[in-house]
Order: sequence, then C-alpha cells, then structure tokens
Amino acid sequence: MEHSFIKALSEIVGAQYTLSDPESLACYGYDSTPELQSRPGVVVLPGTSEEIAKVMALCDGAGVRVTPRGSGTNLSGGSISFDSGVVLQTSRMNRILEIDEENLTATVETGVITSTLHREVEAKGLFYPPDPGSMNISTMGGNVAENSGGLRGLKYGVTDDYVMGLKTILADGEVLKTGGKVVKDVAGYNLNQLLVSSEGTLGVFSEITVKLIPKPQTKKTMLVHFPQLEQAALTVSHITAARIIPATLEFLDRTTIKCVEEYAHVGLPLDVDAVLLIEVDGHPAQVEEDAAGIRDICERHHCSFFQTAATPEEALKLATARRVALSALARVRPTTILEDATVPRSCIAPMVKLIQDTAKKYDLLIGTFGHAGDGNLHPTCLTDERNPDEIARAHRAFGEIFEATIAMGGTITGEHGVGVAKKKYLPKLVGESGLKVMRGIKGAFDPRGILNPGKIF
Repeated sequence: MEHSFIKALSEIVGAQYTLSDPESLACYGYDSTPELQSRPGVVVLPGTSEEIAKVMALCDGAGVRVTPRGSGTNLSGGSISFDSGVVLQTSRMNRILEIDEENLTATVETGVITSTLHREVEAKGLFYPPDPGSMNISTMGGNVAENSGGLRGLKYGVTDDYVMGLKTILADGEVLKTGGKVVKDVAGYNLNQLLVSSEGTLGVFSEITVKLIPKPQTKKTMLVHFPQLEQAALTVSHITAARIIPATLEFLDRTTIKCVEEYAHVGLPLDVDAVLLIEVDGHPAQVEEDAAGIRDICERHHCSFFQTAATPEEALKLATARRVALSALARVRPTTILEDATVPRSCIAPMVKLIQDTAKKYDLLIGTFGHAGDGNLHPTCLTDERNPDEIARAHRAFGEIFEATIAMGGTITGEHGVGVAKKKYLPKLVGESGLKVMRGIKGAFDPRGILNPGKIF
C-alpha cells in the first residue's frame, strides 16, 4: 500500500493507531476461522464516529477496500481482509454511553465487550439476554454484524431482537442513523433489521442502542445424563412440545463431554452418550413448575441421572461445562473446524444421528454440542490442516451435513454468518432470486464494492 495513503490515514486516527509493520499485519491477518489467512495492507484503529467517517470517505475516494473488525472471534472468515486493503479495528470505541433505566435501553459504542454490558446493566437490576459463547471477548458491533445468538436464544431470542437503533457509517463516509428508543416505529423500511446480519458489507457500526428487560427473579440450573444420544435429542424436542421454554437448553455429545471434563474438571460423566444442560428462569413459582415438568420428561426418556444445582456457585460450574466446549475440543487436534447447522427442533434427533453417521463414513472425529433447544447444533471436526486428505474428507462431510440441513428445512448458519466459509452453500439455500435481491441491496449501500469484499456472495 502506498506510503502517501497510509500517511493520510494516520493524519485522521493518529500515527500510533495506524499499523503497517509486518508483525501487526500478521496479527490482523486471521480470525477464529481455520484454514483462512491473509495480510491486510494497513490497520487503523479509529476512536470516534467522525474518524470512522473520514477513513471511509478517504477509502471510497481512493477505491481502497475496507474490512471492519471487532475482536476477531468470527468463525466464517468475515473479519479477514483478503485483498491487502484496510482493516478498520473498532476496539478503541469501548464506552457504554448510557443506560437509560426509564426507557429500558442501553447505548454503547461498537467496541464494547458483550460481557461488560451484561455486568453493567445487571448491576442495575436489568438484563441484556444475548450471550454468545465468545461474550467475554466479542464486541457489540461484531454481535450486530453477525446477529449473534447464544445459550439463552431459545427463550430470549438473538441480537436482532434487541437492536433498537444504530449509527452506521456508510461506504462513502455518510452517517446513517436508524431507529432509536421508541418501541414502535414503522416509518419506511426497517433498516435496523436490514443492517443486522450484514456482516460488515453495508456499513460500519459506531453506536448501538439495545433494548433491556427486567432481570429474572430466580433461576434453576439442571444437568441431565443420557445413556443414548437419541434419547437426549428426543427429550429436547419433547420439552418444547410440552410448552416449556427454558432459558437454556444445551446439548453435549460423548466426544465433547470427554474433552470438557479433561479440560475443566467440572464432574461430567464419561460413560454416557450425551448430557443436557438446562436452565429455567423467571417468577419463582413458574421456575419450580417448569423444572418439575422438565424432570418428568427427562425421566420418561430414560435419563440415567438428573442434577439440580443447589447453589449459584454450583450452577455456574455446570454452565461452565457448555461455555468451555470449544476451548476443550480445540486442545485435541491442531485444527478445529467449528460449524453451525440449524434445523427445526423436531429434526434434532435425526440431525444428530446424521452427523454421527457422516463422521464414521469419512473416518473423522466430530464432537457435537450446541443450542439444541433452538435447533442450532455445532458439529466440530477435530483435524489437522497439514493433512490434505483428512481436510478434504472433512469438507466433504460438512458438505453432506449442510445438504441434509437444507433438506430438513434448516439453514446453513444460525449465528456464525456466511462470510467466506459458507458462501458456496448460500445459492442452494436462498436461490437465484434471493441472491439477486441481496446483490441489489449491496449495490445500493456500497456502489463501489469497498466494504468487506468477497463476503457472503
């Protein structure tokens, strides 16, 4: 990248926040997606909305491409620059601007860490439900760009259910403000919803206003063991069919259980095919009723053990079993391919069996865990990208898994985004008419195609 252009960027954000040395470029050349790596031309770390706007206007005028980036926890290659362009890193913009207790909203800068917002609003007796597995490092801007889910998605929904307003910097540096604090707003197209899930291809978020709700009065956390995996999967479907909606309904298979226990030592059994981690919250009477109903369903599906956490510390320990699943699996082999297949809840059991059968067919080690209550499973292949044959088998296996997912009425991604890793599957899911509309939207927002090029399409 030309020195004069880098100098112009440094005049906007400051020389100390303009990185072009080889070491820094290497650090920003990958995210959490395996097998993908590149090197940007320069990295800038703006500190204000105005600086983002100036950077975008400069890049648009020069035809230089820009990849927005938060903490780099992306799992579909969405925060990697593949064309030696500009990486726009938002971590400096990390202020909580307001917690409005009267209107039940919070307004934050794009680089605020998700768990930081959780702690601040819960200290005031309020609640921001979206809790992606990466919440201790992922940013709110990244959550909005990917429409992140989390363990509480079954009952409370995902990020787009809480985004009320956005300040977005468009490709040419113009500032677009959408939504706000009003609960009802049907004036024109719902641009908030359009921008959520846009994966950095339509604009760069600088401020985000989210809805808050009252913090649940109480909760119960349960861990259930199942001798057979299919029993656990059917239990998931039957809990929701019984009109019980837990806050959390998570699933871990035998491979994942073994890895988690070796890593975290939380007391998981090593002689069962699956465990369910279940949490119900709300009014104490409703919590007791739901917990009793869940226990009854689990016992009818031949669970071998049912544990209810007796203390908040014990509940946290049980929840840790799910939150460390990826970290635990990643220790086993050099390369961890964490995928994201979502099916209707009624298809959980056949989907889990298909994943197991596919792993055997291709002689692969695949651990499956995920948000089973909302049909969102994470088949995770433990492999080694230095072994071309094994990697090729892994990709063939996931191709079959995604074909089956679509055939079951599911989707290729429930929360990780399309990015680079899944764009080859998108035409099958949305069809040519869907792609045509998406490309039209992209062209309207970003006519020169400088924002996060090569992603989604």
